[in-house]
Amino acid sequence: MSVGAGVFAGSTALVGFGMDSFIESASGGILLWRLQDHEHHAHREELALRLVAVSFFLLAAYVAFEAARSLLLREPPKSSWPGIVIAALSLVVMPWLARQKRKVASELGSRALVADSRQTDLCAYLSAILLGGLLLNALLGWWWADPVAALVMAPIIANEGREAWRGEACDGSCH
Repeated sequence: MSVGAGVFAGSTALVGFGMDSFIESASGGILLWRLQDHEHHAHREELALRLVAVSFFLLAAYVAFEAARSLLLREPPKSSWPGIVIAALSLVVMPWLARQKRKVASELGSRALVADSRQTDLCAYLSAILLGGLLLNALLGWWWADPVAALVMAPIIANEGREAWRGEACDGSCH
């Protein structure tokens, strides 16, 4: 839904946010796969962390490229009230969902699930950044706020990928 609203409005930040949601879903699937085989737990845990990390890196590259392109070509996005509603709802739901994932990660001792919960935290941060960019564009006509919001998102996303790749997502509550 976010990707469609973003494409319609020409919003790099909204498309990036929607792609993050897609990656969030794919990451959940990866984690379910990881939990299915107890004999190869360590191998699947490591592979799951790598796949989560790669998803962050790909998203960061996409968002940075599209945002820079939009700024250089001065492509103003349209206002997106559906995007504003989606970002506001996500800002409420995502922190709760991340806490729930961390509880389960602690019970399972899963670094990969902790990484996934951080991806959900990231979604909440991205929601706040997205909401700011969309509101500045819609209310003040600051077309550049959307790609700037997207550029702010890119290093945050890349850093989460780096942490997942290194296995730093475990905050000490899992072993």
